[in-house]
Amino acid sequence: MTVRPAPAHRATLVATDLDRTLIYSNAALALTMPDDQAPRLLCVEVHNGRPLSFVTERAAALIEELAAATDFVPVTTRTRDQYRRVHLPGPPPRYAVCANGGHLLVDGRTDRDWHDRVRRTVAAGCAPLAQVLDHLVRHADPGWLRKARVAEDLFVYLVVERDLVPQEWIKEISGWAADRGWTVSLQGRKLYAVPVPLTKSAALAEVVRRTGADRVLAAGDSLLDADLLLAADHAWRPGHGELADTGWTAPHLTALTTRGVAAGELIVTRMAAWLKEN
Repeated sequence: MTVRPAPAHRATLVATDLDRTLIYSNAALALTMPDDQAPRLLCVEVHNGRPLSFVTERAAALIEELAAATDFVPVTTRTRDQYRRVHLPGPPPRYAVCANGGHLLVDGRTDRDWHDRVRRTVAAGCAPLAQVLDHLVRHADPGWLRKARVAEDLFVYLVVERDLVPQEWIKEISGWAADRGWTVSLQGRKLYAVPVPLTKSAALAEVVRRTGADRVLAAGDSLLDADLLLAADHAWRPGHGELADTGWTAPHLTALTTRGVAAGELIVTRMAAWLKEN
């Protein structure tokens, strides 16, 4: 009788966006059921002394389970300071990606070599940030522009009244930015301008190299998550967000219809089930 060898252990990395994918503000919870049927929530972020972001208690248990079984990596457009306000269930992640890939944190500390490499890549192929910021602000209408911000001296975002921003303006500004090595996307009330090489997937590839993971699960909701999802072996997106609004899909993507904090719970439920089946 031939004895088949036991399958080799496969190292799995879970890379997930945070806001409106894994964690949810009060405004994004989208609790549509009667109050007495609403899930119990766990606060995972406090800002200025107030609870800001939440997961369901069931999602919290599953996040802790995933963190014990995989390399669990938050991948966010948040700055490092904004990320450090978030305290997910389970042990602190060994790796985290902030500023859309501009910063790789290892045990909570910035990896300077990675950051310097990103800066050199951006400087070699993209127009200076100051030029992009000046152009966006000068051509924005004060009637719908609320704030202009620079994140980690890496990219720009405008806080806008979304319903008032003309689609033609977005198209024109996107073309101008593309000619200079930048990409523009409107997500909620924020219009982002990000250097093309500044991607979540590039930072993810570096984490995969360091961990030796041979399969990747990913989740995200926004246009800035698309490259992250494409880099995964299997991926999920919720029923809300820019990817859902545009019908974005891929062969290995599960497009959920669930919205709000319940989608966050369903994503980690599906991830945990996928691990058990594969």
